[in-house]
Amino acid sequence: VQLQASGGGLVQAGESLILSCSGSGLTLDNYGIGWFRQAPGKEREWVSYMGSRDGTRDYADSVVGRFTISEDVAENTDYLQMNSLKPEDTAVYYCATANPCTIVSWREEHEYKYWGQGTLVTVSS
Repeated sequence: VQLQASGGGLVQAGESLILSCSGSGLTLDNYGIGWFRQAPGKEREWVSYMGSRDGTRDYADSVVGRFTISEDVAENTDYLQMNSLKPEDTAVYYCATANPCTIVSWREEHEYKYWGQGTLVTVSS
């Protein structure tokens, strides 16, 4: 089982990026998918969650209205579209999978079993 997060890069404030989370050895549509990020010198924080086939979408207050989580079932890939990026969005972004049948609080890291390796997003001012 492997998750691969990709799509990070260096952008200017106000620009957009789309991150991808692809899975091998597992079908992402069977899982809840969470995105987290860790800024330099800070703890990892939850960013967004998408449920498995139930329409659930949730976002941290800091990104609501700017970020959109989605999936392409055929490609076994999930996405995080990030618009109007700010310097404070600079972080390593991780995707992770959670059991949609047992998850209680998708904002908590301990709910997630498989993690991608992270992709760096840098937003310059």
